[in-house]
Amino acid sequence: MPRKVTKKLQRQINPDRRYQSVLVQRLINKSMLNGKKLVAEAAVYAALEGAAKKLNSEDPLEVFEKAFKNIQPNFEVKSRRVGGANYQIPFPIQGHRQQHYAFMWLVQAARARSGMPYHERLAAEIVDAYNEAGAAFKRKEDTHRMAEANRAFAHFART
Repeated sequence: MPRKVTKKLQRQINPDRRYQSVLVQRLINKSMLNGKKLVAEAAVYAALEGAAKKLNSEDPLEVFEKAFKNIQPNFEVKSRRVGGANYQIPFPIQGHRQQHYAFMWLVQAARARSGMPYHERLAAEIVDAYNEAGAAFKRKEDTHRMAEANRAFAHFART
């Protein structure tokens, strides 16, 4: 099996029931615990509606897509050993890897909050991402800051 996931090896994800969006379906899949997809689906739908209500918006999908776009990273840093020293080398990322990081950070940030049910935590994190704040957006900013700080080592990147 190859190390890189090629187009051929990627699973085709069907859109979700309510919004017919593949992004929402992927959020449901990332939110799922112990194979309980209906529970995750209900929580995500409640979170999207709650986030849209907090932002006085008609379309929950539009709110989610803007929030999601705000937390997608453009760069990442990878460690590489060069002549006895480890360097953090910045690499541009796109496509599924950007989405993977964004979903992972969004769900982790929502789970890290406390004091309310999961759908409210996820809604609050979506609202924060929409407003360019919150833990998931901060994670993206930290990643970009790290890449910018190590830009001098970009020439070590393998092409």
